[in-house]
Amino acid sequence: MNTEVLVIGGGYAGVMAANRLTQRDDVTVTLINPRADFVERIRLHQLVGGNHEAVAPYKKVLAPGVQLVVDTVTRIDAAGRSVTLAAGGTVGYDYLVYAVGSGSADPSVPGAARFAHPIGTLEEARRLRPVLDAAPATAPVTVVGAGPAGIETAAELAEQGRAVTLVCGGVLGPYLHPKGRRAVAKRLARLGVTVLDGPGTRVTAVTAHAVRLDDGRELPSGVTVWTAGFGVPDLAARSGLSADPMGRLITDETLTSVDDEHIVAAGDSAAPSDLPYRMGCQSAVQLGPQAAQTVLSRIAGEPPVRVDVGFAGQCISLGRRTGVFQFSRKDDTAISLYVGGFLGAKLKEIICRSTVWQLGQEARKPGVRTWWSKDATRRQRLDEVPATADQAA
Repeated sequence: MNTEVLVIGGGYAGVMAANRLTQRDDVTVTLINPRADFVERIRLHQLVGGNHEAVAPYKKVLAPGVQLVVDTVTRIDAAGRSVTLAAGGTVGYDYLVYAVGSGSADPSVPGAARFAHPIGTLEEARRLRPVLDAAPATAPVTVVGAGPAGIETAAELAEQGRAVTLVCGGVLGPYLHPKGRRAVAKRLARLGVTVLDGPGTRVTAVTAHAVRLDDGRELPSGVTVWTAGFGVPDLAARSGLSADPMGRLITDETLTSVDDEHIVAAGDSAAPSDLPYRMGCQSAVQLGPQAAQTVLSRIAGEPPVRVDVGFAGQCISLGRRTGVFQFSRKDDTAISLYVGGFLGAKLKEIICRSTVWQLGQEARKPGVRTWWSKDATRRQRLDEVPATADQAA
């Protein structure tokens, strides 16, 4: 008997899941994705900087047995086990892997949606590139957001000679250990980036030519880049499935939807036990194969195992010549150890290339991706989260 498995989303988690599912000859895998190419999201700042296209052909990362459908899912009918496509029609499934990923958060700051340029998706980054090209070389560029995307974009543009101000709205690189943070700040200063961090640096308004802060300052800005926060598609909630306040599908510890055992989730759009992992490719390439394994276990009539994801740190490029790899404990807590300078840049590039290689390796040899830094402390963190009324019942 053949089993139809549908994967929604062709990012790091979705591709990993689709490839792993091809382990069984009696499983038909269909991947639905809005784009015909795989997006290297960890390179979008390079697309903005004009030194990388940030895409790879799916034939490079996707198993030949996976059918790719370029379309967008507008609704999931869990009862009928089918999805509705934007182009029209429906696709049925026996099991569904929900891996819709994340994008830019909708900014609530007045004027930001109109005058600031987000870069959370391929299309957004592509729209920003000609805006920067058209702006005078002396035009001030303001980057809002102090996470990796903001830091990397600011460094990329400053290295090209742009006058960049990085508005943090708080701490520079909140994830970083103070030692790693000092290394990042030092490099940004050398590149000429003006870093505004600490109190009074929260953006309260964006206009066509300025950015206003909550301490009353108004910064001139020829181009404003918005990197603050991620948003998740509301497909799960629109489809009547349980989702957290951000929109991530709530699952149990096997990545199975709390509403339907025929739906599992992976990547940025998954919230196992309502305690989601950090968004990013590091967790996605681990969650993808584990979500697929849950499906394969159910097909085989075996109990699925609990999810186990661990972290090694966070890597940030600071232009093309320098970077910082911030090491962490397996539970994603930064430690004092980091690698900076030219070696940090090399490590970041190796990681970017190896991530695509891992996807391709799983495509060629499904089931090969079993090594990652497992986090043995997750159970303790789960025990510390108070049960909701529904969970207690």
